[in-house]
Amino acid sequence: MSETPPNTLQYRFDGPEDAPVLILGPSLGTTWHMWDRQVPELAQQWRVFRFDLPGHGGAPAHPAGSVAELTTRLLATLDGLGVHRFGYAGCAFGGAVGIELALRHPERLASLALIAASPRFGTADEFRQRGVIVRTNGLDPIARSSPERWFTGGYAAAQPAITEWAVQMVRTTDPGCYISACEALAAFDVRGELGRVGVPTLVLVGSDDQVTGPAEARTLVAGIPDARLAVVPGASHLVPVEQPAAVTDLLVRHFTTAWQVPHDATSTGQIPVPVHLARPVPVAGTGAGPVQPVPVQPPPTAPIAEIAAAPAVPPQALGRPDPYDAGLKVRREVLGDGHVDQALAQADEFSGDFQEFLTRYAWGEIWDRPGLDRRSRSCVTLTALVAGGHLDELAPHLRAALRNGLTPGEIKEVLLQAAVYCGVPAASGAFRVAQQVIREETTPPE
Repeated sequence: MSETPPNTLQYRFDGPEDAPVLILGPSLGTTWHMWDRQVPELAQQWRVFRFDLPGHGGAPAHPAGSVAELTTRLLATLDGLGVHRFGYAGCAFGGAVGIELALRHPERLASLALIAASPRFGTADEFRQRGVIVRTNGLDPIARSSPERWFTGGYAAAQPAITEWAVQMVRTTDPGCYISACEALAAFDVRGELGRVGVPTLVLVGSDDQVTGPAEARTLVAGIPDARLAVVPGASHLVPVEQPAAVTDLLVRHFTTAWQVPHDATSTGQIPVPVHLARPVPVAGTGAGPVQPVPVQPPPTAPIAEIAAAPAVPPQALGRPDPYDAGLKVRREVLGDGHVDQALAQADEFSGDFQEFLTRYAWGEIWDRPGLDRRSRSCVTLTALVAGGHLDELAPHLRAALRNGLTPGEIKEVLLQAAVYCGVPAASGAFRVAQQVIREETTPPE
């Protein structure tokens, strides 16, 4: 395997060198092998490009902190190969990359398919909590619970080899890269921008997907002007693996009929031509892909048109931005949506101004300053709360410290340091609170 620089991605090609390029983007915790059963048919018409997320499938562990950063790395990889225009199909996290491409780099995109995707994946708290669990316990708890998130119960029971493949795929992922990907999904929210997606889009979802199901798919279709919906019966989140024939058929149909010619092709007199690419470099992945399951032929599934008007995008404020909005964003990211929602809901005419003061100045002016990272600010905050004896405020900031990247061991060191300089009685109470919070936050789900 040739060395992969930090600003590019591990990739492979399949299919004719002179065919148009079709990119397949993976889900969090998977490798490019999740597309193994689509490639033989897709590669008859397209030059299929697959990539691994950082730290997945043996890819170098260079974490990407946002969907935008991962998209930039993908485009840098394609630029190096001379690929300028392409079709794109992405599953879950890969779908987020597809939306990012459509919003920020529409000139590169000829057609789009979003699979098990959403304009916002759950809540920020859910993904930050997952990061806390991985940071404390490693990836094993997440790996063991992956099959129940990815597959229907009947499929998982009938396909033990596929189930074990899924577990091992997650277990061998780099934990730091997995946590960074969780942070990227926690911050991803394009609900107000869907109306600007200007390429033909297929939104595909499994009927039994409990992670990003039909409701999220319909939100995408309602917001994207040129979108169609396809619901695959008898499939959960990792629908390309569980119902490969149906997904392959839908992708072939979509990309065959909805490949958009760039607007400047006729005005400049330039006609798009296939790009000749170098032969694929053998790349180390996780070994063999999934054992071929017995195909389950679902009923014919046709895309269903569900198109609605795009949501209005609010105009940007002029001049120096009010720190309130930035403060609310930081406050939610650090303390969690649940805590902030409760604090704001309890505010009345008497206390509302104080909540606004906290959001605007504590979080928008101080916590959002670039001089210290959030880990450092959490250390300072925990020490100050112990010194002042403010144990009633300690629990939410302990949870925030875990979300900001401090491990339980590092929190223990902060409290031991505080015991020396703030007093043993204060630290004793802090340890009691911290012990309970850490137990709650780091216990893997059943």
